[in-house]
Amino acid sequence: MRCSLAVSLMMVFGATCGQGPSVYTPRLTSEQIGGKITTSTFVLDQPRCVFNGVVNPTDEIWLVVAQSNAVKNFTNPRSSTELPYQEFEKNHVYMTMSTVPSNYPCPESTQNSDEITVLRVGDETKCIADFSRPDCNGPLPGPGPYQVKFLAMNSSGPTAETKWSSPIPLIQGKSPETIDTNPERLSAGTIAIATILSILFALLLAALIAALIYKYSDVCGGADIVTVRDPATVMRYTTHHIYDQPANKF
Repeated sequence: MRCSLAVSLMMVFGATCGQGPSVYTPRLTSEQIGGKITTSTFVLDQPRCVFNGVVNPTDEIWLVVAQSNAVKNFTNPRSSTELPYQEFEKNHVYMTMSTVPSNYPCPESTQNSDEITVLRVGDETKCIADFSRPDCNGPLPGPGPYQVKFLAMNSSGPTAETKWSSPIPLIQGKSPETIDTNPERLSAGTIAIATILSILFALLLAALIAALIYKYSDVCGGADIVTVRDPATVMRYTTHHIYDQPANKF
């Protein structure tokens, strides 16, 4: 009786603390962080208050990552080893980020907590080809889109699961061959701005050249000119108040 009451209280607490797994939909984080979506990763909110009181503390909670076109026919595996990351391109689904429910606790205050609780999918690179790490959280191999869900499991199989997320496309890099470098296809505004900047640059360059010419021409033209007379034209003369005095004789 006491055990049933305790389980009932836990179920009520789990329902009031947050959404249960059957109605919870994983989503991209709303935190203002860099790289929320890249060419090979994306960031999710942790499923806080989702599995509390619903699964056993010893259950494992996995993140299932799938290509969107594989979600419709997906069947939950009986074991996590059935869907390793290293066979993702063949299965189009893999499981990663295994943890226990206590790592997704309810915060004391969901409104005042400053703790950032996110999961970055595709963050590991060292275990890409390591078959001893089937739960590798390796980079996503293509632009997607991808969908994810959280799945609780024990030794007998799945015990609870969330809904699938909405499709998540990744950022796609552009091939150099697809970049249009033809100026004829540029917009009229872009061409006008480029023309104005070119004219301003030309005027600035002309003003700079004119200032340099004026400066150096002033230095050359304003210098004092010293005239040196030919020595042959210099006349010798004797001043009128100085005479040679004969030496005194005694």
